[in-house]
Amino acid sequence: MNKFKKGRFSGLIRPLSYLVDLSIINGVIYLFEVNLVSTLLFHSYITILWLVLSFYNKFYNVYRYTRIIQVITLIIKQIIVFTVIVYAFIGFFKKPIISRLNLGNYLLLTFVLLSFFKFLIFFLLSKYRSILGGNFRNFIVIGNNEKTRQLIQTFNSRLDFGYKFKYQFDVKDDSFSLGKCFNYIIDNDIHEIYFSVAELSNKQINKIIDFADNNLRELKFIPDNKEIFSKKLKYEYYDYIPVLSLRNIPLQEPINKFAKRLFDILLASFVIVFILSWLTPLLAIIIKLESKGPVFFKQTRNGFNYQEFDCYKFRSMTPNKSAHLHQATKGDHRITKVGAFIRKTSIDELPQFFNVLFGDMSVVGPRPHMVSHTNKYARSVDKFMVRHFVKPGITGLAQVSGYRGEIEKDKDIINRVKYDIFYVENWSILLDLKVIFQTFFNALKGEEKAY
Repeated sequence: MNKFKKGRFSGLIRPLSYLVDLSIINGVIYLFEVNLVSTLLFHSYITILWLVLSFYNKFYNVYRYTRIIQVITLIIKQIIVFTVIVYAFIGFFKKPIISRLNLGNYLLLTFVLLSFFKFLIFFLLSKYRSILGGNFRNFIVIGNNEKTRQLIQTFNSRLDFGYKFKYQFDVKDDSFSLGKCFNYIIDNDIHEIYFSVAELSNKQINKIIDFADNNLRELKFIPDNKEIFSKKLKYEYYDYIPVLSLRNIPLQEPINKFAKRLFDILLASFVIVFILSWLTPLLAIIIKLESKGPVFFKQTRNGFNYQEFDCYKFRSMTPNKSAHLHQATKGDHRITKVGAFIRKTSIDELPQFFNVLFGDMSVVGPRPHMVSHTNKYARSVDKFMVRHFVKPGITGLAQVSGYRGEIEKDKDIINRVKYDIFYVENWSILLDLKVIFQTFFNALKGEEKAY
């Protein structure tokens, strides 16, 4: 079967990426006076270990639907470990005359060039698919529900993914049969089959699997929200027994937990020393002049493992008995003039950096709710409690994705939980940085629900 003719993927892309990267790591070394004695040994060493490292890190497993932040993560992981490998060459092969400084310059330039070509190939392929219509895959969908319609809409709008929608088979249609599906797939050169797990029986699913295997078609499952398959499953082997766990939480890993805590402490300390040290006295005077009451507002909220803690803010309302029960609404008469400004710019949230330093919160994470609201949503919103697997944040993925502030409709809290769960299951330092920068930009331009 000719892969190039079928347009599934170009067989040259990955070998070309290997060739470019190996040329960079082996060629750049000659731009610096590193004092290599055994050049053949060095080139063999870095080439073999680069290939082993790439396989282990899945450095070349970049697909048409891979997000930019995942590509950045791959590059950083690869270059960090490669740096250790390169410097280990000095001690392992006893080469003390090698210049450590020039070796560092070599690694820095290598990192820049590798990143440049990695992104160049990624973006060129995206443009090739979206503008020229090349490197495409034909697909069909079996099933007709909200999830399948969302998938079709996504592929039709994201031309850079390179998917061409051909047909949707409605399982509930009286004329539906798997035989018709299979004939259509063969006659129309379909590369990928997507089907809804919820709409097919086990017998039908097994038939589709057998057909896909025997006809070299890729098969993709579309889960239903009510099924266990909608969760992010972790697949492991206990000896030879396959075991599925419901979700893999990156922040349960000690190294990730340490990295996030270190990042939180450094950023919180910076904000407290260089911003809050002078801003707090200034705001304290303004807040006191406008209305009587404390400078800080303290409210009990639920955090990690559902434990309660005191969350701090600059007071933005006149003191009132309903502050712990009712969320701020648009045009809320309780909000003071200075309160309206600091809420609009999110300055009222800055004292929570003390919560971060104390260990109750993180800079980025699911936003904590008032205890009364948490108890309410825990009963009424599916998977709401998953948010409490990690520390709550000053800002979060849901907030920068348009779901901050007042809960006006059920979909507001449902979508907020959806983004929070995605964050819990896909955390990375780069994702935290993305959320922080987006929060900063949103604060500068102003947000509709920042009141």
